[in-house]
Amino acid sequence: MTIPFKEWQKLDLRVAKILEVKPHPNADKLYLLEIDLGSEKRTLVAGLKNNYSPEDLKGKLCVVFTNLEPATIRGVKSEGMILAAVNKDESKIFILQPEQYIELGSRIS
Repeated sequence: MTIPFKEWQKLDLRVAKILEVKPHPNADKLYLLEIDLGSEKRTLVAGLKNNYSPEDLKGKLCVVFTNLEPATIRGVKSEGMILAAVNKDESKIFILQPEQYIELGSRIS
């Protein structure tokens, strides 16, 4: 399936920094991430617990889908989605990161 370029342009992908990582109170495989987009902070729910410890994630830069409609996941509102590469059997998950430091909130294009 292909999408027109105009559809791609609707995505707002931004660089963020992971500030806090907490276990989700109602799910074994999920974390609650507090992220900083430079101009605002948000909470994301992310299924990264099987692949990252909180210490591994805290302080990392990442790419966030910021204009995704908020969703309540196991009782917690998630205000975006962290992007990650996932292999076929979903045994490996790696968050997407900029190669070098760039200002928080920088747009991915």
